[in-house]
Parts: sequence; C-alpha cells; structure tokens
Amino acid sequence: MTTTGAETVVRPARVRTAAAGVRRGPGFQHGGWFVAPFLVLFALFVIWPLVRGLHLSLTDANISGEGTSFVGLDNYREALDDPLMWDALGHSASFTLLVVPCITVLAFLLAMLAHHIERGKWLWRLCFFMPFLLPSTVAANLWQWLFNPGTGMVNHVLGIETPWLTDKSYAMLAIVITTLWWTVGFSFLLYLAALQGIPQHLYEAAELDGANAWHRMVRITLPMLRHITGLVVALQVLASLQVFDQAVVMQDFGPGPEESTRTFVQYTLEQGFTSYRVGYASAISVIFFVIIAAVALARMWLLRNREEGGR
Repeated sequence: MTTTGAETVVRPARVRTAAAGVRRGPGFQHGGWFVAPFLVLFALFVIWPLVRGLHLSLTDANISGEGTSFVGLDNYREALDDPLMWDALGHSASFTLLVVPCITVLAFLLAMLAHHIERGKWLWRLCFFMPFLLPSTVAANLWQWLFNPGTGMVNHVLGIETPWLTDKSYAMLAIVITTLWWTVGFSFLLYLAALQGIPQHLYEAAELDGANAWHRMVRITLPMLRHITGLVVALQVLASLQVFDQAVVMQDFGPGPEESTRTFVQYTLEQGFTSYRVGYASAISVIFFVIIAAVALARMWLLRNREEGGR
C-alpha cells in the first residue's frame, strides 16, 4: 500500500506476486542447462588439455606413453637453459614486431580507401578481404611459388635474383610478406566497420569550421578508431606470436636456412613429435602459455588504465 498525499493506492497482491515471479521464476533457476553444453565442451577441449599438459611437463613422458616417471621441474630448468628455445622465441618475437605495425597501418589505409571510394566499392572490399578466406597452406604454397628464384613472379617483376626462401637474410621477410597479404583482410574488415560507425555530422561540422582532410583524419577519425586499433593490435600480437603454418609450409616443413625461421610453436612440435620428448615439449608449451597470458593481461591493464585516465 502506497500513500500519496490524501490518496491511498493499494497495490494488488497478484501484481507483487507476478513481479516476484519474474525475479525468481523457474526459467532463471534452470538457466544453467542452456550453458551446460558449452561448459562441457570447454572443459573437455580447453581445461582438460591444460591440466594434462601441466602434468606431462613434470614427467619424462615420451610419445609412446611408456616408462613415464616424475621429474619435477627438471624440464623447466632445461628449457630455460636451452639456447634453441630462446632462438625460436626470438624468431617469433621478431616476426611479431615486423607484422603487427605493418598490418595495422595497411589495414587502416585499405579501409580508408574502400570507405571513401565511389565506384566499384563492393569489388574493392571483396579483393581486400578475399585472401583471408584462403586456407593457410594454400596461401603459403602460392607465395612459395611466387618467391621461387628461378620461376617466381616476384623476382621477374622486380628484375632481381634474390633467394627469398634459401637465404636467412630474406627468409623471414618472405614469410612476413605472405602473412600480410593473407591476413590483412580481417583487420581491414574491423577498421571498415568502425569507419562506418563514425557519425557523419562530426565531419560536416569540422568542414564548416575550415578543417581540411588531414585535420579531419587526425582530429576525428584516428581518435574515434583508438579502441578498434587497440583490438587489432592485441589480436595480431597474439596471432603472430603463434605463427606456424606459413613458416613451416614455405620452408617445406624445415626450420629454414640456418634455422632462421624456426618459430616457437614449430620448435615445440619438433621436441614432441620428432624427438619424442612429450614431457619436455609440454614444459615448453606451458612456458609459452605463460608468455601469451602475460601479453594478454598487459594489454587489458593498459586498456583499463587508458580508459580510467580518459575519464
């Protein structure tokens, strides 16, 4: 019962009961059944492999699974003193430092072009995004042929005789170029969607104030895209650190000239399936998981501090 001035309004009991039913209905009590299939699959294909890998990293397990014994942290001590592991991590890091800035800038420029072009807009968007639809092995084999020093189109067009895939000075650069062509479409699509979400009246007001195209891009476009840029950079860093397919296929499943293109993931698989040291490979995987998690947490921390500082 609610009193308002001289009037008294009585709320029916059934209204209160209905409102309580909305909050405590059976649909809310049994909502867990809707997420149960996902939780089961997540536990089966994510949680259990993590737990199993952590357990194997503390053993000297081989690929046959026989004669396994507990060795504690010996695998981790060996990994931290393994120069080949650090070399592989350095190759993955250098690949990431080359790919991430290039793909971020290139995706932004392509998105700006596709957003402002007038004729054949759908064709430009299709051409920029289509390479991303190719499987990694197809893209790697295609560019392996293009970089062929004898019959490849790259040397023929540039008029040079560069051994792209057999010289350690160029092998990683060839993989970077392949990755840019293959994966830029995803970041391009994110930027294009973000550009279409910027209110047009901001540009119209800036134009009335006398701002030229450069000022509009610097003062409106780039600030409005800062969140999507952070997302693109984060996704590309995490993906680039895990580079494997194109590096392996373009080098015919080898480590490259003088092992210059052996990545961290490739070295882990070599230890597990070539040297048959599953326990040691698991320890390396755990170390890599910690590195990836640290990068992701650092990105979240920086983003949160930036948002709090902007308030």
